[in-house]
Amino acid sequence: MQVKQVDGGDGAPRLWVAVLDSGEEAKAALIDFARRENVKAASFVALGAFKRAIVAYFDWVQKKYKPIPVEEQVEVITLAGDIVRDEKDEPDLHAHTVLGLPDGSTRGGHLLEGHVRPTLEVTITETPGHLVRRKRPDLGIALIDLG
Repeated sequence: MQVKQVDGGDGAPRLWVAVLDSGEEAKAALIDFARRENVKAASFVALGAFKRAIVAYFDWVQKKYKPIPVEEQVEVITLAGDIVRDEKDEPDLHAHTVLGLPDGSTRGGHLLEGHVRPTLEVTITETPGHLVRRKRPDLGIALIDLG
């Protein structure tokens, strides 16, 4: 991954552009970036392509994500999400994506995995507040806690 800070610093929120390389797994690369840069909270948007991905749909009744494998080259039409710290002060990424298939149809959902090919271009914007994502046993997922 190539990263360049393009704005911020001296107490102002930081802004980065990251370019992921072919073969990188997007979620892992962005979490590693957040750990290295000590990002407490940020939002991001991205576009590019994956050689394969796993998206998911949250099953409200079962309170768990149902994986939807996408085992072919796809365009990342959009990828948007946030990075916040979890209860252990580790970066946690939540993202949704829409993927374009070769026939023009799409698949979308919560991003579980995205294996880059040939590239993924990501704009990451630091959020001034320090947010925490906490597990909600009643829902079966972790959500940002504003309290």
